[in-house]
Amino acid sequence: MSLSNSQIRHLRSLAHSLKPVVMVGQHGLRDSVLEEIGIALDFHELIKIKISAGDRDLRDELVEKIIDETRADKVQRIGNMLVLFRRNLKKPKIVLP
Repeated sequence: MSLSNSQIRHLRSLAHSLKPVVMVGQHGLRDSVLEEIGIALDFHELIKIKISAGDRDLRDELVEKIIDETRADKVQRIGNMLVLFRRNLKKPKIVLP
């Protein structure tokens, strides 16, 4: 699902007050971490992830892998914080403009 600019702005405003739900640390991106991200996306639809691993290039690789594996839309990335959105088709919680 591709998000429009107004939808991204709306999701960014909602994500501003969120705390990170999942943290990717020094051990990198394991299957269990990807599973937790998937569970959090199913439940919350909009989540923040903190990536505390290595340098910028490694974080870029991790972000791309997370997006590919979870099939989520990137809303925003600032430094080591990533905001993702994935619509829950069974029980949608967030109303998009």
